[in-house]
Amino acid sequence: MDIRIGITHGGRELSVEIDDDGADDAAAALEGALGGDSTVLWLTDRSGRRVGVPVDKLAFLELGPAGDRRIGFAAD
Repeated sequence: MDIRIGITHGGRELSVEIDDDGADDAAAALEGALGGDSTVLWLTDRSGRRVGVPVDKLAFLELGPAGDRRIGFAAD
């Protein structure tokens, strides 16, 4: 599963790829952070690295299935 995170006053989006079975945990972590349970949203990617984003800097968060990530022109 891919997670795209928009950060306020940031020039780029942050992209984190997590295991598909971690999607519910990621959604629960986001809801908890937005609910005031914590000030930092922590996610763990597929390779085990932890990514932390301050909750007050979140512009958007998009959860979705991992795409094929084609670059360039492609016929559908």
